[in-house]
Amino acid sequence: MLSQNLKESLLACSIIVQKRMDELLPRDFADSKLIEAMRYSTLSEGKRIRPFLLMASAQIFGVSILTSLNAAVALEFIHVYSLIHDDLPAMDNDDFRRGRPSNHKKFNEATAILAGDALLTYAFQILADPATHKDASVRCELIQIISKAAGFSGMAGGQMMDLEKAEQKISKETLAKLHRLKTGELFMAAAESGAAIGRCGVYERHALRYFAHDLGLAFQIKDDVLDHRDISTNKFEIEEARHKKPKENASIVDVVGLENAEKQLKLLHEQSIAHLRIFGDKAKLLIDLAEFVIMREK
Repeated sequence: MLSQNLKESLLACSIIVQKRMDELLPRDFADSKLIEAMRYSTLSEGKRIRPFLLMASAQIFGVSILTSLNAAVALEFIHVYSLIHDDLPAMDNDDFRRGRPSNHKKFNEATAILAGDALLTYAFQILADPATHKDASVRCELIQIISKAAGFSGMAGGQMMDLEKAEQKISKETLAKLHRLKTGELFMAAAESGAAIGRCGVYERHALRYFAHDLGLAFQIKDDVLDHRDISTNKFEIEEARHKKPKENASIVDVVGLENAEKQLKLLHEQSIAHLRIFGDKAKLLIDLAEFVIMREK
């Protein structure tokens, strides 16, 4: 069950991140559809888990939400870019995203590609801006952490692996690596970025990174379990399912079965919380987040 404290914190994060994204994104549509396409996908509804993870990690070390906000927004821009590109016909070929037409369906493929490119590059412009953090060494560290997570050794590499392994029978270990690259690396970057802003020690940083590793894998497994159960009755999600490719890469449920997938979820939940023990009550929000990821129904 979603705790009241986490519920309020997630809502507050969503509101402040949405407001800041709206402020940072240009509003002039006069020259082309590019800005409109960027705003269309970025300002649509979303969980904002990655920005929340970054800000909640920074809060452990006494960093205010406003101090970590720009970095959180930059991370969300990168996540949105990945969603726009994932939906393209050459990738996952999805016609709908979050209950609305995908970017390339709303506009066209070229505009969607450029909107994703623009969001990715704008994210690093924001990270390099002194307004994101007054210390240039912290800004450089954020750029290093997040660029690695988004690139060939992270999210982009995971997407390529996903495409190459499509319709193949793969092992649990290969699937875990795929999920770590495609989803987990950005989760780890979120937590580590919060640690960097908080200027914590190596031990604390590693603890947060390990926590985020387990959380990211649990997040993906939970998605697979929910897809397998097909418990959603939301008409938009049903409509999205109808427009997906007929053959998708294997989920963890396909590889190990539903019962073993749920056992893995339980183990990851316990491991993730164990990594946070060194922080005591300061990590309460992250502990609640881990429970939410495991218990959510959508």
